Amino acid sequence: MNSIYKLVIVFREFFRPLQGYKSVESKRIMYIEQLYTNCLAEAAYYIESEGEAAIIDPLRETEPYIELAKKRGASIKYVFETHFHADFVSGHIDLSKKVNAPIVYGPKAKTHYDVINATDGQEFKLGKVKFSVLHTPGHTPESSCFLLFDENGQEHAVFSGDTLFVGDVGRPDLLDGVMTREELASMMYDSLNKKIKTLPDSVIVYPAHGPGSACGKNIGKETYSTIGEQKKFNYALKDMSREEFIEKVTEGIQPPPLYFFEDARINKMGYNPIDQVISANKKPLSAAEFRKAVEDGALILDTRNPDDFERGFISGSLNIGLNGQYAVWVGTLIDINRPLVLITEAEKEGEAILRLARVGYENVMGYLSGGVQAWPEKLDGINSIAAADVASYVKKGIDVMDVRKPGEWSISHIKGAEFLPLSEMPDNLETLDKGKPYLVHCAGGYRSMIACSLMKQKGFTRVTNVYGGFGAMITAGLAVVTEEVVVS
Repeated sequence: MNSIYKLVIVFREFFRPLQGYKSVESKRIMYIEQLYTNCLAEAAYYIESEGEAAIIDPLRETEPYIELAKKRGASIKYVFETHFHADFVSGHIDLSKKVNAPIVYGPKAKTHYDVINATDGQEFKLGKVKFSVLHTPGHTPESSCFLLFDENGQEHAVFSGDTLFVGDVGRPDLLDGVMTREELASMMYDSLNKKIKTLPDSVIVYPAHGPGSACGKNIGKETYSTIGEQKKFNYALKDMSREEFIEKVTEGIQPPPLYFFEDARINKMGYNPIDQVISANKKPLSAAEFRKAVEDGALILDTRNPDDFERGFISGSLNIGLNGQYAVWVGTLIDINRPLVLITEAEKEGEAILRLARVGYENVMGYLSGGVQAWPEKLDGINSIAAADVASYVKKGIDVMDVRKPGEWSISHIKGAEFLPLSEMPDNLETLDKGKPYLVHCAGGYRSMIACSLMKQKGFTRVTNVYGGFGAMITAGLAVVTEEVVVS
């Protein structure tokens, strides 16, 4: 007999109210809540039974978890970590201190702070349910899953971290110089076949990431699944030899963002409390102070929406808007040690700083008080055109530059377009003619404005953004190449 439980999925970017919360269950009923953060495509989890709660893979800020437990009249008993995260700085240390709950890792997790290093198969009771630790090395050596047994002792769900995603598995290439990706992939082969595929088909899979995360190659659109569904549709769970598996898992992996290695180090070593970071970074700057910081080497990070940015920005600014995968693109394009000064919308300073801290970017000198309107000098701008006008520009000999991901390009792209993924721009812009005109597009407009601002920053003088991106260009009737077949 399956237990009665409630799953609530809360989507968030910043300190939003805990939407979807309904306290209608008795404390005797198991409760599971997935707190999904779109910016990082990251899922943290709250599990509760009989007034005791556990948090799995929390983000840097602690309030959502503490407040949820408080609202439900529960106390947090454990903070579980599935592995040393590379794509964000976990909130495990701060949360552990604030609620006096131990941090639990699986085997082989060597930290510079106190944790419980659980053994493979070790159990942790939570009210009337329990967790069993499944050591599943492959993404990293210490990677572990937490198997949840319900009140009846039945396997109910597995919190799979970066070992198993919907439609994918964790990348095995994040131990640069320590272990080869082939060695880690071989470990993952054993983990999946001996620990994951042996679970009942009915077991729910709750992974640490969803679509868009760079922790996998091509993660599916859903944020949870079942073992049975994954055995049917996940390529990595098909029956194959170890050699075939290693080849499939390692082929086509794009280089990880540079900040991944630093975040993994921070999660092992420890960090300053998030409250101190916010306080130190949230400094209003006058125009003179802002200018001095830039002269001393700080990068201007403009966090406004692309449409607002194009109409006027301080020369040299890089636009990465809060309305998209802000933290991921900061981590991909900006050196984590580079000092930053921010341009934000009113009342968005705290959000911009917190979301930077989530990925380990804490070297913020401050933000321009009054926003871009307070800047006394002439503002720069970027020209944008409608997709319907692209054809006329192309006839004049102006090149189209596609800055989407390789997977998007390979599916289909505009006939005759140049391809330079946004993630590879910093290392490749010097090979291009800075005086040449370019029409820059992505899928919808967010990444293309980042690209245009980066090109302007590097001295390109004739960049034009395409409104609506690739989708709008298809609608406008531009010729598209799909698997080497031209469709017009």
